[in-house]
Amino acid sequence: MKRLSNAVLGDLPPSVSIPAYDRASSGIGIVHLGIGAFHRAHQAVYTDDVLARDGGDWAIAGVSLRSKTVHDQLDPQDGLFSVTALDGEGRDCRIVGSVKDVIFAPDEKVRLFELMAAPSTRIVSLTVTEKGYYRDPSTGALLADDPAIRADLASPDDPATAVGLIVRALKLRRATGTEPFTVLCCDNLPANGAALRQVVLDFALLHDSDLAAWIEETVRFPSTMVDRIVPATTGEGLDDVAAHLGCRDEGAILTEPFSQWVIEDDFSTGRPAWEDAGAMLVADVAPFEFAKLRLLNGPHSAIAYLGYLAGMEYVSDVMENASLRRFVDALMREDIRPTVTAPEGFDLDAYIDALQARFSNPSLHHRCWQIAMDGSQKLPQRLLGTVRDRLKAGASVARFGLVVAAWIRYASGVDLAGNAIDVRDPFSERFAERFTPLLSKPEALAEAALSMTGIFGADLGENATFRAAVTEGMKKLFADGAIIATEL
Repeated sequence: MKRLSNAVLGDLPPSVSIPAYDRASSGIGIVHLGIGAFHRAHQAVYTDDVLARDGGDWAIAGVSLRSKTVHDQLDPQDGLFSVTALDGEGRDCRIVGSVKDVIFAPDEKVRLFELMAAPSTRIVSLTVTEKGYYRDPSTGALLADDPAIRADLASPDDPATAVGLIVRALKLRRATGTEPFTVLCCDNLPANGAALRQVVLDFALLHDSDLAAWIEETVRFPSTMVDRIVPATTGEGLDDVAAHLGCRDEGAILTEPFSQWVIEDDFSTGRPAWEDAGAMLVADVAPFEFAKLRLLNGPHSAIAYLGYLAGMEYVSDVMENASLRRFVDALMREDIRPTVTAPEGFDLDAYIDALQARFSNPSLHHRCWQIAMDGSQKLPQRLLGTVRDRLKAGASVARFGLVVAAWIRYASGVDLAGNAIDVRDPFSERFAERFTPLLSKPEALAEAALSMTGIFGADLGENATFRAAVTEGMKKLFADGAIIATEL
């Protein structure tokens, strides 16, 4: 079967939308670090729509920092890939053409810096996941002692991390008198623009204090809120897309119809008219981001850990279970909603209803294991702030205690049936050392986890109410299993 490329666009079924603009005439204006599935299903789609509507030099050069997989998927396809939205009733398939170049950074560092330093590059955006910022989740500071950051500081002209790449590229632009690009974070971090600015400044200060001062004065770091559920595409999914297209697309994306992008309108050298493609350009992203992190991302993590321990593969499986669905609903409406102030014109109850419908979408096949990755980085952002607000209000944190206990048991690397778990987390080795020997002692296991101040801070680790909730949740998991434990 032929591979998707420019040469086969005319042979695709009429139901498949193709780029409605001359890709060859669109210059690269955006370098995106971390060209994974989410970027291709989200920012690349918005940019594709803008190019079709307005034209302009806003094509994307996508950069892979560690794995060559996406390069090998898209490079033979002229950067093209399909995005198929599934909702249980049908599908909408389109070919996205906004990614004009794909770079594997370790092999093409010189070309990457030439592109990042070019005046035509006006935005450098990122989706590198929470762990890609090397940021202390409890303080927000750069993890300067991390081996990857130490290596970049030792060889600042040949960095490997996203933070090091940005600082090196900005240094090159400063040296040539080129205006700085705007740095646009699109990861799930609270105040993600400010969070990225902090680690960039921390890194620059350790390398070159004059450069740090220039970055602080001149570089814009707008915050964003992004939302679209994008599962990893399986081999079965690739086969399904190939049957629909009549050609192989090794970079195919399967996602949901819903998509949202809220962007702080603070760009130094221009931007695409993303609002023409449905994005919201606002003065303050924080209220939207706050609602999403707490009401979507927090419950998503709860679903992932409890669902995995209950032996369920997909999020939709969890939502089909009456006990787990009741738990998720109560967590959202009774525990989280009171801590969220709705943005103007935003109906929180309708938002919760819509989120539960999205979680229940049987076509997505969003694996609990995928969402469960990097919990040490996600929990402080998604759940622990809500816990702190509940404790201040004197409200119950029992459900949160169970969710945290489920994460601890998951992070131990052994499920409730005694099966090994492939734990993907920056702290996975530390978890194995601390947690695995304590699997017969639920109270000691909870104690070992709560003593990790880098995750829980000193305040939660020493809070008697929270400690009791986590310990009780752990005991319920061990005694009753994940489903019965939710029947609080």
